[in-house]
Amino acid sequence: MTDDLRAAALVSKAWPYEEARKVLARLKGGVPAKGNVLFETGYGPSGLPHIGTFNEVLRTTMVRRAFAEMSDVPTRLLAFSDDMDGLRKVPDNVPNQAMLTQHLGEPLSRIPDPFGKFESFAHHNNAMLRAFLDRFGFEYEFASSTDYYTSGRFDDQLKNVLANYQAIMDIMLPTLREERRRTYSPVLPISPVSGKVLQVPIEVVDAAAGLIRFEEDGTTHEHCILSGGAKLQWKVDWAMRWVALDVDYEMYGKDLTDSGVQSGRIAKVMGGRKPEGLIYEMFLDEKGEKISKSKGNGLALEDWLTYGPGESVAFYAYREPKSAKQLHIGVIPRAVDEYFQFRANYAEQPIDKKLGNPVHHIHGGKVPDAPMPVTFGLLLNLVGVMGADADRAQVWAYLGNYVPGASAEAYPEVDKLIGHALAYNRDFVAPTLKRRKPDTRETAALRDLDARLAALPEGAEAEAIQNEVYAVGKEGGFENLRDWFAALYETLLGSSQGPRMGSFIALYGIANTRRLIAEALA
Repeated sequence: MTDDLRAAALVSKAWPYEEARKVLARLKGGVPAKGNVLFETGYGPSGLPHIGTFNEVLRTTMVRRAFAEMSDVPTRLLAFSDDMDGLRKVPDNVPNQAMLTQHLGEPLSRIPDPFGKFESFAHHNNAMLRAFLDRFGFEYEFASSTDYYTSGRFDDQLKNVLANYQAIMDIMLPTLREERRRTYSPVLPISPVSGKVLQVPIEVVDAAAGLIRFEEDGTTHEHCILSGGAKLQWKVDWAMRWVALDVDYEMYGKDLTDSGVQSGRIAKVMGGRKPEGLIYEMFLDEKGEKISKSKGNGLALEDWLTYGPGESVAFYAYREPKSAKQLHIGVIPRAVDEYFQFRANYAEQPIDKKLGNPVHHIHGGKVPDAPMPVTFGLLLNLVGVMGADADRAQVWAYLGNYVPGASAEAYPEVDKLIGHALAYNRDFVAPTLKRRKPDTRETAALRDLDARLAALPEGAEAEAIQNEVYAVGKEGGFENLRDWFAALYETLLGSSQGPRMGSFIALYGIANTRRLIAEALA
C-alpha cells in the first residue's frame, strides 16, 4: 500500500472510508486484545436469502477493505447465522408447508429441510448464503448460532445475562406492550419435553451454574441454559454476541434502529460496548413495499445474475446506502451500464476520485481495464428488433459491423453481456414491444431519414448518422427533438425509450434500419 493511497483514504468522503474511520477511532491507536478487528454480519435463516441479505455482507466487506487501506491491524469478517431461532411463521415461498407447520416453535437447525436436500431447514438456507458469499469471492468465516450455543462458547455470557437479569429486564420491559410484559423473558429455554423454543417467564435459580426455573403445561422444570439448553431473545442475543465475540463493526437496516439502541444498552450492562456501524435504508420492491424473506417479494440473486453481471448488483448496492431504493427487474439495465461507465472512467482519475468511484470498492482497488465497446442498453435495443428468437451468433454478426475485430474471444465480457441481453429481452422486453403507426408529420420525417440513410455508405460512422438524424428532426418541424426521438423509438423499436440512434443504426446496419422504416411506413 502506498503512502499516497493511505493518505487519500484517511480523508476520502466515500462512505466506506467514513465508516472505516469510526473503527479506527474506536481503536484509539491500539490493537484489540483479540488481536484483530472483527466485522460481523447477521443472518436470520427463517426464509430464503435475498439480495437485501447479501447486500449487508457486500457493504461490510467494502468497509473492511477501506479499513485495511488505512490501518495494518488484521481484520476478520464473521457471517453469523441465527439458526437456533425458533420458527415463528412458515414462509410463503417454500415447499412442504404442512410439514413445516408441524415444527413451528422448534429451532431452525432441528427442523427438516422442506427442499429435502440438507440436514435441516437452517442448513439449507445457510448453504444458500454461503454459496452467494463464495461466488463473489468474499473472505469470511461462517458461524452458526447452534454451534456456538451447543459447544459452550456462549456459556460465560449466558451466565452474565442471568447475573444481570433484572437490569436487562429494566431495559426491555418499558419497550413492550402490557400483555407482552407479563410473559417476557430475556432467556428462551429449549423445552426438555417438546424441543420447542419456549416464550415463558423464568426465575433465576443459580446464575453461576446457569440454572433457571420455568413452567410448561402446568409442570415446573429446573433447567440449565448452558451448552444449548436455551437461547436468548434476539435483542439480548445480539448484545450477548457483541460482548462474547468483542465485535467492532456491524451495520444493520433502518428498521432495527430502536433494537440497536436497546441491544447497545444491554451490552453495556454486560460489561461490553456496542460496535460501530452504519444504519442503512431498506430495499423496496417495485410497489415500494419493504422486501421480506417470508413474503418472497424481493429480487433473488439468481434472477439478477440471469439478466446482468455480478458487478452490476454490487454497483447497485454500493450507491447511496442511506437512501431507500427499489429493487426489481427494471433497475438492472441501468445498473449494468452505469457500472461500466464508472469502470471506464477509473484509470484516468486522480487518486481521490478513484477512492470515491464505486468500482474501487467493488473490486477492492483491482479494477479491470478491459474495454466495453457497446452498452447494455444498445444490446437490448438490438436484440429487441431482432425478436425473441435472436441468438448469440446473430448478435455477434451485427457487432462485427460496428466493432473492429468483434468476437467472443476478443471481448469475453461482451459475450456474457449478450447472454444477459438475450435473456432479458426474451422474458421482459419482447412481450411488451408494440410498434405504433407514425402520424403525418412523423411519416414525412421517416421518409426524409430513409433518403438520407440511402445516401450514406453502409459502414458510415455513428456520429455521421447521428448528425443526419438530428437534421431530419430539426427540419421536420419537431420543436422539441425529444419528440422526434420518441417517435423513432415507438415506431421503429416498439418501445417508449431507446438508444442513441446514430449508434443503434451503425450497429444494426443502414440497410436493416431502412427495412424498419419501410415496415413503419407500410
